Amino acid sequence: MEKRNARAISSKENRKLSMHLMICKWCKMYNKKLALLDTLFKKTLSEKEVEIKDSDIQDFKTKMMEKLDF
Repeated sequence: MEKRNARAISSKENRKLSMHLMICKWCKMYNKKLALLDTLFKKTLSEKEVEIKDSDIQDFKTKMMEKLDF
């Protein structure tokens, strides 16, 4: 999911991820939360007219995951 959000993935990887999300409720919930966080971060940052790169957002998510011990 992180890889797909950071950049384009192959169609094979996308199919595998989609199939996994259909059967794994934990990853499905995580994916929804991830999408919400992406939306909120981008909206908040755009309102402040601060230019933040997608890589900065990804770095922030990675640090958050480490702190949350996922």
